[in-house]
Amino acid sequence: MDAMKYKLIREVIDLMEDFEKEQQVWSRFSGDIDGFKQWIYEKQLVESPLPEPDWEGKEQGRSPESVINTLIVHMNRYAKSYSKSAIHDSDFTTQEDFIFLINLKAFGAMTKMDLVKRNIQEKSAGMQIINRLIRQGWVSQEDSMLDKRSKLIQITPKGESALNDRMNKIRSATRMVTGDLEHAEKMELIRLLTKLDEYHKPIFLQNIDSADLLDKIDPQP
Repeated sequence: MDAMKYKLIREVIDLMEDFEKEQQVWSRFSGDIDGFKQWIYEKQLVESPLPEPDWEGKEQGRSPESVINTLIVHMNRYAKSYSKSAIHDSDFTTQEDFIFLINLKAFGAMTKMDLVKRNIQEKSAGMQIINRLIRQGWVSQEDSMLDKRSKLIQITPKGESALNDRMNKIRSATRMVTGDLEHAEKMELIRLLTKLDEYHKPIFLQNIDSADLLDKIDPQP
């Protein structure tokens, strides 16, 4: 019995050493027990993956990448339809209007470009949204103390009031997007989407011209 206990301890120590080595190369997990458990969970998924789901066109050779892209596009359209309902008969023009306000309320004053980047918007489209919010009186701007060339923007009491008037509808739209997922499924989806976001965001922030984007980030023929 004692020999079996020591064998298990040695195996756990070996796992911890592997975990620490990977963390030194790519620190994707927290360095505590929760990070260690998450690492073991992902390791198990790789070594003993779940059965593949079926999808339309699979037998004809349709790739999982194609299915994922299609489903993400569909989810974006579903989310937009719920957001349209949430802002119906209000002064909001698009869902980006209230998303920008929510970010300003949550994170405080920031430069225009910081707000645009936070929302993964192209500069021209983001500036249009900000200017629209300024015209509505929902956002105010002032010179930055650190950089006189930049403008700091922040949500106004009028903007908070407009946001609060719609929050119940916005929360309803948010709940609809996650559908009938269980809590554990939501946590797993957050993990996967966060991993994708961390991969794509640095590429997006490079502002590579569309004509060159794919050739630079995916040079495979």
